[in-house]
Amino acid sequence: MTSSGKNIIQVENLTVGYDETVIVEDVSFNVKEGEIFVILGGSGSGKSTLLKAMIGLLRPLAGRTLIDGEDLCAADEKGQLRILKKIGVMYQSGALFGSMTLSENLRLPLEEFTDLPREARNLISCLKLNLVGLKGYENYMPSEISGGMKKRAAIARAMVLDPRILFLDEPAAGLDPITQAEVDQLVLSLARNLGITFIIVTHELPSIYAVADRLIMLDKSSRKIIAEGDPHYLRDHSDNPRVRRFFRREADPGSV
Repeated sequence: MTSSGKNIIQVENLTVGYDETVIVEDVSFNVKEGEIFVILGGSGSGKSTLLKAMIGLLRPLAGRTLIDGEDLCAADEKGQLRILKKIGVMYQSGALFGSMTLSENLRLPLEEFTDLPREARNLISCLKLNLVGLKGYENYMPSEISGGMKKRAAIARAMVLDPRILFLDEPAAGLDPITQAEVDQLVLSLARNLGITFIIVTHELPSIYAVADRLIMLDKSSRKIIAEGDPHYLRDHSDNPRVRRFFRREADPGSV
């Protein structure tokens, strides 16, 4: 995947946590426009906490995140709305409303944030579902479709306002290997054909190798970034033994 070279997200000296408990401390990195960027790490390393801070759901203890040059947390209400329209989010569970059809789930953001007529909202929801391979499932309830289809529907809803950036939290979690690969191919297709920038939180190595242009790896004990770069290069050439073991799926010698 090629990027424009422009930094569309800048994370500057960010510290995040809950109350007095610091989860991620003083991390800095950039995401380039058009890139598929992965945030990874072991359990409890702060991957999802970092994502929440980046999208404004969690106020940082220090530092800031700039989205297309603007600080979401520092903006006024009108500015926050403008910035939020540039991003879409797919949560780990999918977070589809179980009492709504897939089409109704997709129409909800359009009803909330646009003045489009009903016919246009219906058309857009159908187009987005078609884009993720769910044509013909507009009137299905979330309970009537598979886990992989729920992930696709959640990605479609995240795209419904045509954001430039998509945040995906564990898109492959709970899926069988074939369905994981299908979701990976969907991400690659959307990035390639629509130029969307992806920030993906995951620890699934097959997905990381399949889609990541670049990544950062968080470490629970240090609360820092301990690796950044291409996953294949880090697997073979990192000078950090913890990083090499992670990518090679090797147990810590001290744990056995």
